[in-house]
Amino acid sequence: MIELYYWTTPNGHKITMFLEEVGLPYTIIPVNIGAGDQFKPEFLQISPNNRIPAIIDHEPATGGAPISVFESGAILLYLAEKTGKLISQDLRDRVATLEWLFWQMGGLGPMAGQNHHFSSYAPEKIDYAINRYVKETGRLYAVLNKRLADREFVAGDYSIADIAAYPWIVPYERQSQKLEDFPNLKRWFETIKARPATIRAYEKAEAFKNQTLDVEKSRDLLFNQSAKTIQP
Repeated sequence: MIELYYWTTPNGHKITMFLEEVGLPYTIIPVNIGAGDQFKPEFLQISPNNRIPAIIDHEPATGGAPISVFESGAILLYLAEKTGKLISQDLRDRVATLEWLFWQMGGLGPMAGQNHHFSSYAPEKIDYAINRYVKETGRLYAVLNKRLADREFVAGDYSIADIAAYPWIVPYERQSQKLEDFPNLKRWFETIKARPATIRAYEKAEAFKNQTLDVEKSRDLLFNQSAKTIQP
């Protein structure tokens, strides 16, 4: 059994998409980031960066004590290796999968996240910051669109590389992007959107839709952390 510490963010959706795809039993433990659940001591024991998602695997492949994993990319890789699914054993496809997984973790996610922040959450509109991150998000969309010009998925068969990127494309309108500008990406996006596991994963989020984020009340929790937040 996998315990998934989850909230309805793109990084949270990655893990429900994987788990639904492979049929691995799991239970969701909600971590309401707007209410500060990410700072609870029991959560920090498994996610010291006070971010979701995190998991506890109570049945590791090698047996023994439960294993906890934080960071969505590390979780996807751990679960893919545990199940032997959604990551190729072919060396070249595996390397490509890891390249594009890290591309999402180091590029698409952070840049789109800053796009969201300055466009939607920042208390003052800073044109330079908004333009910077909207353009960089568009550049990354173009990179993915070019990659998909001659292939159905990012790295061989459907894999954790696709699962990592998809939830960060879902809010494309909020990122001031048009899928029509990226036809290969749009085709890929619609294909993944229609997968039964993707549909089930996003249905899981519906259970929390009444706990929407109140940014004004949660601003300090979400955006004003510093070293003092971490240091005793």
